[in-house]
Amino acid sequence: MRLVCAAGPRPGRSPALLLLLLPPLLGTCLGLVGAARRPNVLLLLTDDQDAELGGMTPLKKTKALIGEKGMAFSNAYVPSALCCPSRASILTGKYPHNHRVVNNTLQGNCSSQAWQKIQEPSTFPAILRSACGYQTFFAGKYLNEYGAPDAGGLEHVPLGWSYWYALEKNSKYYNYTLSINGKARQHGENYSVDYLTDVLANLSLDFLDYKSNSEPFFMMISTPAPHSPWTAAPQYQKAFQNVFAPRNKNFNIHGTNKHWLIRQAKTPMTNSSIQFLDDAFRRRWQTLLSVDDLVEKLVKRLDGTGELDNTYIFYTSDNGYHTGQFSLPIDKRQLYEFDIKVPLLVRGPGIKPNQTSKMLVSNIDLGPTILDLAGYDLNKTQMDGLSLLPILKGASNLTWRSDVLVEYQGEGRNVTDPTCPSLSPGVSQCFPDCVCEDAYNNTYACVRTLSSLWNLQYCEFDDQEVFVEVYNITADPDQITNIAKTIDPELLGKMNYRLMMLQSCSGPTCRTPGVFDPGYRFDLRLMFSNHGSVRTRRFSKHPL
Repeated sequence: MRLVCAAGPRPGRSPALLLLLLPPLLGTCLGLVGAARRPNVLLLLTDDQDAELGGMTPLKKTKALIGEKGMAFSNAYVPSALCCPSRASILTGKYPHNHRVVNNTLQGNCSSQAWQKIQEPSTFPAILRSACGYQTFFAGKYLNEYGAPDAGGLEHVPLGWSYWYALEKNSKYYNYTLSINGKARQHGENYSVDYLTDVLANLSLDFLDYKSNSEPFFMMISTPAPHSPWTAAPQYQKAFQNVFAPRNKNFNIHGTNKHWLIRQAKTPMTNSSIQFLDDAFRRRWQTLLSVDDLVEKLVKRLDGTGELDNTYIFYTSDNGYHTGQFSLPIDKRQLYEFDIKVPLLVRGPGIKPNQTSKMLVSNIDLGPTILDLAGYDLNKTQMDGLSLLPILKGASNLTWRSDVLVEYQGEGRNVTDPTCPSLSPGVSQCFPDCVCEDAYNNTYACVRTLSSLWNLQYCEFDDQEVFVEVYNITADPDQITNIAKTIDPELLGKMNYRLMMLQSCSGPTCRTPGVFDPGYRFDLRLMFSNHGSVRTRRFSKHPL
């Protein structure tokens, strides 16, 4: 049945909070050994927040309340540097080639009917609800095409969510529509009741007020910040006036010996382009101040109700971002650290404060970790990721992975942009000066390796050049020098083979030893086809 609860006249709150009360489920989750109660879990997800260019700097309260109270991961990556594929990986615990969401379009499987039918029933929130008896609450941006008429519209509520407050399509701050448990609610541009980050905070606080105390809860709050259009709350619109995008070594330089899409950027950038990206950088930080307030409100409420000590809080982003690196103005999608590396902070029972882990982790690990916290048998899933629980609990002599996969399928149509007739067909995300951030053959896959011997990135493109980029991140953290033509050919061959293995992996085979692990085995014969030619990895052309 449905229970309508008065929310009270707090700014930004709806007149009523609709809570969909589901009967308790007989779960198969055993909970943590020795735990009196199964823990609650809160996952905070921002949109386009980088780790490499100071993305956490504005969030002083978040760092104090989560990072300093627990563990920060300094090597957290996404399997695809784009919103919808990355979010699908969080929900499913799978690499994009397994959940088959390849870009932000319905045709790319973003919230498509095929996604809803095949993947949504096995997301970790669905398992938490059906097998573990958790109350599950979602508020904010889900997937970029959520609410599309061709995919069920706003009436569609994904399986497994008890409470559903999802944004129609992509991030906005005002003038948006929410699906409230499958019913549309429109918002305008009145800050006190419509500013989305604050609305999400208030909906979340209301849930904590009215939820059942007989079941543990999982909350996922997905903010619009710091995604464009970078609309800050009125009180923060003058913040960071003396802040500019970082002028690091790869800022406003030509991307020499890189994929053609990077080489086409105009160097040096125009003054107007630099002013634009500086303004975007500043406004992104401004929007994050409201996220910082949201985190503070939630932690205080959990503390006040006595639930903080039994709650794990995860804070991360769906992808990174760049502002002027290799003369690309602003966006994500590229293979470099600034786009694929994200913040990851975790606090909770049994996690010691003020820790930093250098372990190589990916957002495909979040689902397995949260199910592990709930006591679910991970062998029953088809997830590609690993549980982070041994790291969080400080396990000694831990054997961990040494590589993760990053893959992306470029967006663009095989037509010429009429505003940039000199460019080849297939480009997209183009700026007025005809610098483009994506193309249909900006399709690549990478092995990101981190071991005691190497801090390495190996990438291949699916284009006529079969272009390869390799970076020694220890010696070249800004990824300026492509060493593909100078690195040991034997190592290059091993990395090529490892990439093929990861791109075809599923479940346990995604966790086999990497090139620098003791258990790694390399058979040179596997590098060649039956005709004697060198084998190259295959890129999926058909997402569905």
